[in-house]
Amino acid sequence: MTTTVLLCDDQELVRAGFRLILDLEDDLEVVGEAVDGRECLKLTAELAPDVVLMDVRMPRMDGIEATRRLVTAGSASRVLMLTTFDLDELVYAAMAAGASGFLLKDVPREQLVAALRLVARGEAVLAPVLTRRLIERFVAVPPPSVKLPDRLAGLSARELEVFGHLAQGRSNAEIAAALVLGDATVKTHVANILTKLGLRDRVQAVVLAYETGFLQPTGRYGDAGTVSPTRPR
Repeated sequence: MTTTVLLCDDQELVRAGFRLILDLEDDLEVVGEAVDGRECLKLTAELAPDVVLMDVRMPRMDGIEATRRLVTAGSASRVLMLTTFDLDELVYAAMAAGASGFLLKDVPREQLVAALRLVARGEAVLAPVLTRRLIERFVAVPPPSVKLPDRLAGLSARELEVFGHLAQGRSNAEIAAALVLGDATVKTHVANILTKLGLRDRVQAVVLAYETGFLQPTGRYGDAGTVSPTRPR
């Protein structure tokens, strides 16, 4: 099955480089190129690509606003965000806007191709260490709480446990190994968690975990007075 990709970057050489890389893959097809967020919205509506490879910084309309508008409009196209700097303050905003992941522009070819395939399948691309650094710096951690955040109250004890690992950027396989569960069981739990919380994907799960104080910048849940998800007070 072929995955269609729309390239959105204001630099022609960057777009050309990505096109050369993707043209080498039999299952990836570049269906269009946009020079800014406005053109991206127009072409996405016309071409309905599976994935939009979106630059963060662009003239007229940046990638964050374009992503926000795509998600708000209910577009089925997933957004994989690109950035030049690994501590760009805009990356967190891109995650919150609904991007399914982000990569640095100097990412190796193999990682770029793998990321596009993952995003096309409905998964998210998270770099756990980078994600944690971004959120530590740019998310205002809520004041300490002695109870589970209301937003998470509908999750079962097991789902809270899975959510804790999910929010740290771990894959289904890593969660399964940590909790001694089958991969299929973890996949079901993750799907249920996203549905119950009304989240688009795993990236938004990370954002929610930090915004509610469920997960603290140390990378451990429960540090701000919230408790271990297995034994809510």
